[in-house]
Amino acid sequence: MTEQRFAPIDAQMGVRQGSIGWWRLLAVGAAVIAAGCASTGGVTAESPAALKEKAVAERVNGRWEALIKRDYSRAYEYLSPASRESTSLPTFQAKIEAIQYKAVNINKIDCEAEVCKVTVNVTYDFPPAKIKGVATLLDENWIIDQGQAWFVYRG
Repeated sequence: MTEQRFAPIDAQMGVRQGSIGWWRLLAVGAAVIAAGCASTGGVTAESPAALKEKAVAERVNGRWEALIKRDYSRAYEYLSPASRESTSLPTFQAKIEAIQYKAVNINKIDCEAEVCKVTVNVTYDFPPAKIKGVATLLDENWIIDQGQAWFVYRG
């Protein structure tokens, strides 16, 4: 009964009844999917620059998205392990919560080995001084460590 159910698919793919061609195709497809997942699993200092830049861009956007939403605990998770050791979440939040980030655009990412320098254009408001719509360029340092890109917080 199983052979009859797959017979139209087998015929379309040129697989003869009783052959294992169909199962080979499934195995190859699974291997391709697994390889794709493995390739996005981490980035190292030895990774190609394009791969590092892509990984860093995703992390930069994620961090700034969290800051724009004022989700400080999520933004804090992007800090490098050393940055988190030297700065607690309450200290981090206290230093930045007066600023209301509105938008960010990545201007440039330049990676060498395990260090990436990122330039972003940030728009923000500073309500304590009644200042709105400030646009400024910021330089950020990101490091590649433990298969991930991390923001180096200067506190």
